[in-house]
Amino acid sequence: MDIKQLRYFSTIAQEGQITRAAKKLHMAQPPLSHQLKSLEQELGVLLMERNGKNMELTEAGKVLYKRAKELLHRIDETVTEVKEVGDGLKGILSIGSVKTCFSYIPERLRFFREHYPMVTFRLHEGDSFRLAQYLKKRNIELAIVRLPLELNDFASLPLPADRFVVVIPEKWDARKTIQIKEIADMPLMLLHRVSGIGLYELVVDKCRKHGFEPNVVCQCPDASMLLSLVRAGAGATLLPRSTLLSFPSDGLKVMDIEDCMIESESAVIWLKDRYLSKNAVRFIETFNQ
Repeated sequence: MDIKQLRYFSTIAQEGQITRAAKKLHMAQPPLSHQLKSLEQELGVLLMERNGKNMELTEAGKVLYKRAKELLHRIDETVTEVKEVGDGLKGILSIGSVKTCFSYIPERLRFFREHYPMVTFRLHEGDSFRLAQYLKKRNIELAIVRLPLELNDFASLPLPADRFVVVIPEKWDARKTIQIKEIADMPLMLLHRVSGIGLYELVVDKCRKHGFEPNVVCQCPDASMLLSLVRAGAGATLLPRSTLLSFPSDGLKVMDIEDCMIESESAVIWLKDRYLSKNAVRFIETFNQ
């Protein structure tokens, strides 16, 4: 018994006649009658009885017809769902992002909700190294990461450079700008990456190039935790400006560095040898719009 036989049987049951069923199925009557007989022989039961020109279901036929309708409906639903996923109209898009790049996510989520409402997102958070591992294990399709990162296994779309700002407790200073050497006198709390080179090394290296060793009193892997410490008056930090878009600004003072440009680079990355779903491709394309 196969799907085709079930469709033939169900159509005969619906139409009540071989003739009408054959017409609906766009086939000749003899092959349809043969399919019904083959199905009855396979099951070892009589499924339909002829009453004049009409076909009436036996008790066994009624049981099969009920189940066949359920099965065929499920099959049709499955085919539709698979096609919708293939066309990018439906499905799950798994994306990873470092917290300092999370500001890229909300607007794109809104875009998908407006244009592809049946697409759902599964978001993952981690540092760049961890997200690269998630990609290699195929736990996610795309990742938004901070560079530098070893990209030999990945294709990438570079994002605009993000300038660092100094973030201090609101009561420390009313100015809008600061000079790089003034940072030497501050207790600094910096983001650090679990593995590899990250924002910590970038800031420390820039300070050393300007002739001083920064007074780092705390290293922290989480931007929200870091900003909470600054808000509490525990010290100052340096972060890419876009990071601040994802967190409350109350109790914080943001200052531009007037005599030094420290920039962070980021990118959307994905495995080179992986097939990308249409929704992953659409997500990447939103960065070019």
